[in-house]
Amino acid sequence: MIEEKYKDIAELSVSIVEAIRRTGLKVVALRDRYAKFVMPLEGNVNHVGAMYAGSLFTLGEFTGGIVPGVSFDITRYFPIVKEIKIKYIAMAKTDIHIEAELSQEEVKRIEAEADENGKADITMDLELKNTNNEVVAIVNGVWQIRKLSDDMKNIFKIPGT
Repeated sequence: MIEEKYKDIAELSVSIVEAIRRTGLKVVALRDRYAKFVMPLEGNVNHVGAMYAGSLFTLGEFTGGIVPGVSFDITRYFPIVKEIKIKYIAMAKTDIHIEAELSQEEVKRIEAEADENGKADITMDLELKNTNNEVVAIVNGVWQIRKLSDDMKNIFKIPGT
C-alpha cells in the first residue's frame, strides 16, 4: 500500500527517468522509511528468456534512490548513488520484487551527519526475489543524501512541498 502522503513520490519516481519508465517498474508500497517495488518480467526479457541483468541492476539502484524519499525531508535533501555491486545468484524467470527499510535510529544518525557535513552515506544490502520469494540477486550499495542548496529547492517538483 502506498500511503497517501507518498503518492506523488510514487508517481514521480517511476516517471522522472525515461529508462526506468520503459522497464515498467511498479511501486507496490511506500510508507515511512519503507519501500517495495516490482520489476515485471514482461518487457525485460533477455536472450535466454530470463530477466535482463540491467533490469535487475536498475531495480536495486532505483530502490536505494527512492528509500530516502520516504525517510528524509525531500525539501531539505536529495539522494544520489555512490557505489553499487550486484551479485546474480539465479536466473530471474518471474517478476522480481525488492523491499528496503531504514530504522528510525539510522535515519536520525544519517540526518544528523548530513546536517553537519552537508552529506551522509546510506549503506544497504538488498535482496531481489522472484515470485516464490527466492533470492535471484543481491545488491550491496552506497547511496548518499545531500543537503539541497537554495537553487535546487524545486528539484523534484512535488506538489505541496
